Amino acid sequence: MSVSPRVRLGVGLAFVIGVAGWAWTYLAPTDGPTRADPLDAAQVARGRDIYQEACASCHGRNLEGQENWRSPLPSGGLPAPPHDESGHTWHHPDDILFRVTKLGGGAEAPAGFQSNMPAFGEALSDGQIWAILAYIKSRWPEAIRLRQAEIDRRYRQQRGG
Repeated sequence: MSVSPRVRLGVGLAFVIGVAGWAWTYLAPTDGPTRADPLDAAQVARGRDIYQEACASCHGRNLEGQENWRSPLPSGGLPAPPHDESGHTWHHPDDILFRVTKLGGGAEAPAGFQSNMPAFGEALSDGQIWAILAYIKSRWPEAIRLRQAEIDRRYRQQRGG
């Protein structure tokens, strides 16, 4: 059976388009770092601005969270927790903080837990999310940053990363 040149051209073009799409998705440079570095002044400054726009309305301009953040709301969820050292944000590794921000609170919540944290994956790029996390971490006292870094290191080690 002979294949016409038009069919060969169509199949070849589809293959090239498929490879280009894969390369764009997996090999294209990101819009910034893929980690949160609280010592990177540029990343922290970017994160501060984005945090004020996207996060402060719930988590507070100074990372203080909402009042009574440990007490359930009538809807069953909890108020937004603080992201300063008084909250539990620093108890989690970076990858979990990233996924919660990108995919919403339900992405990492235990079964039956109602989270009010929306997903920001459609509104913020990965680089913007990492910048927000760098800003949050930059506000923690050094002792808290070191403890969270150890939590993060152990988590990555357990995951083989």
